[in-house]
Amino acid sequence: MSERERRAGSRIRAATQPNDSPAPADGASVTAVLDPATRGLVRVALGLQDGSEAQLGAWMAAAIRDGTPALWLEEMLISAVLYVGFPRALVAMAEFRRLVPAPAPGAETSDYERWREWRSRGEEACRVVYGSHYEQLRHNVRAFHPALEQWMIVDGYGKTLSRPGLDLRRRELCSVAMLIPQMAPRQLVAHLRGALNAGAPPAQLDEVLAIAGESGVVPAGLGVARNLWRELQDTLGHD
Repeated sequence: MSERERRAGSRIRAATQPNDSPAPADGASVTAVLDPATRGLVRVALGLQDGSEAQLGAWMAAAIRDGTPALWLEEMLISAVLYVGFPRALVAMAEFRRLVPAPAPGAETSDYERWREWRSRGEEACRVVYGSHYEQLRHNVRAFHPALEQWMIVDGYGKTLSRPGLDLRRRELCSVAMLIPQMAPRQLVAHLRGALNAGAPPAQLDEVLAIAGESGVVPAGLGVARNLWRELQDTLGHD
């Protein structure tokens, strides 16, 4: 492990420790910068891990009323397999189909003869998300198992996260939202940084955390997310 990785690990461990300082009131001092359609999308993403079927349906219906395109919701739910797992993604998609019975017209299909295209666009998207950490990421995941590295690039970033219908910035905001309840600090830091790399201004991530507070996310998960975001901002401010 490099010295840089050790320092990063120390910062993550520190950020995940209990913090006795008072958290700001949910939504207080946070200016709304997300458009209503994106805000609705993020709200659904936050609930995918633990929301009941009735809650998921209500959040999706509210998002659609607020102008979130059905295609955005559909694409986010497809990508949810990567973050909350197949069972929860299927639960959410079943509720979505009660509201929108058929797949969006023109949505991309999964023709496995296109795997070379998926690999190419997966490499491109992953490089955007991870920036200067991209090569180290691939090295680390390859060391876990070569199959995981290929799955991450071809299936994860290529076949799934690079689908047309939802831009990478919104996908990364939703990735952050799906990870907040999960207490997965390394992955959350990676996607907080990835959202910035994909073009999200810091104020949009502030608002994602504010929406999480409004949504009743498990306090421990929200507290860790706030600490990690504060730590990342401090780190970037000194780069």
